[in-house]
Amino acid sequence: MVVTLRVVLDQLTSPIDADLAEATLELARALVVAAPDGCEVEGLAPAGGDDPAVAGLAGLRRSALARRELAAALQIGIGTGIAGGMIHSPSLFAPLVRHDRVHEHDQTVVTVWDLRPWEAPEELPKQTVAWQRAMLKRAVKYADAVVVPTHSMAVRLAEVAPLGDRVRVVAGASPQRFDVPADEVGRRRTHGLPEGYVLLAGSSRASDGLDVGFSAIAASGVDVPIVVIDAPDGAEPGIADMAAASGIGEHRLHVRGPLEAVDRAAVYAGSVAFVAPSRRSAFPWRTVDALTLGVPVIAAASAVSREVVVDGGELVPGSSADEVAAGLGDALARALATTQAAERLSVLASDRGRAFSWRDAADRVWLLHAEL
Repeated sequence: MVVTLRVVLDQLTSPIDADLAEATLELARALVVAAPDGCEVEGLAPAGGDDPAVAGLAGLRRSALARRELAAALQIGIGTGIAGGMIHSPSLFAPLVRHDRVHEHDQTVVTVWDLRPWEAPEELPKQTVAWQRAMLKRAVKYADAVVVPTHSMAVRLAEVAPLGDRVRVVAGASPQRFDVPADEVGRRRTHGLPEGYVLLAGSSRASDGLDVGFSAIAASGVDVPIVVIDAPDGAEPGIADMAAASGIGEHRLHVRGPLEAVDRAAVYAGSVAFVAPSRRSAFPWRTVDALTLGVPVIAAASAVSREVVVDGGELVPGSSADEVAAGLGDALARALATTQAAERLSVLASDRGRAFSWRDAADRVWLLHAEL
């Protein structure tokens, strides 16, 4: 008898979140490779859209509904066309309905990567917040397990939803073979970037902390260019205003949107440090990228960053934004004061980066479903 794990691939057929799409692709590929003997992986997806680029899938079951309609159906638990079997979703996008785990061996496991809909709902469209909250309520009723990427987020999620002992921790990672490309310099030139800059990531949303990051760089006295990636389309003016408010001239600032993995790796390779000022309960994808490539990390201390970075970078505590900014600035100045200091942080980052692996994540997912 073949055991089939059905993985929800909506972000590969109808992508709306770049990080989630990347995580879905990497996890699905790793699950195929890590499948135990007698097990296989099948895809679940909405109607239409692209074909998922996952080699080795045993099949692809599509709903009769397109993504928007399927999302609405999932929210109220009807008409999905993809329910049943052993289901794993890299998000809350899943058929969270009544099922029989004991006799029919049906399972449904979902994932929460970011608690912004509960911690900073004002930063998101009302419809997005309503859908996320409704799906978590359905998960409380019907999910056999809910995966989060850190233990600290598991604690925080327990304050939001009464999931009991159903919360499991499986970390994400940078893409497999996330290496500096041979044409890194050319790729940075294509994006109009200089060499030797401090790198940040995020938007003008308050929980991303870019204002704190800019204040930290200004306070550090480090006079190098500044590059921001992952900026949503249209966010450039707001980010530029934040930088200007911290005394950073427009000539130093370069704002770019989300990048493909190979371009992202090239951008990291041109940086002298990565500053991570956010203290939100979310998996810090860009911080993990920096650790993976051995870029010195200067991060605001939070429950998540303490768990992810550990001793792989400088963690700066603080009870206020001003205190965090001053601490980050001091840490950045120390990190770049000498070649030896920067090299030390690079080695620490690289060592810590080895702790994150999609293959390890896949093994944990298979074990989780076996335990259920």
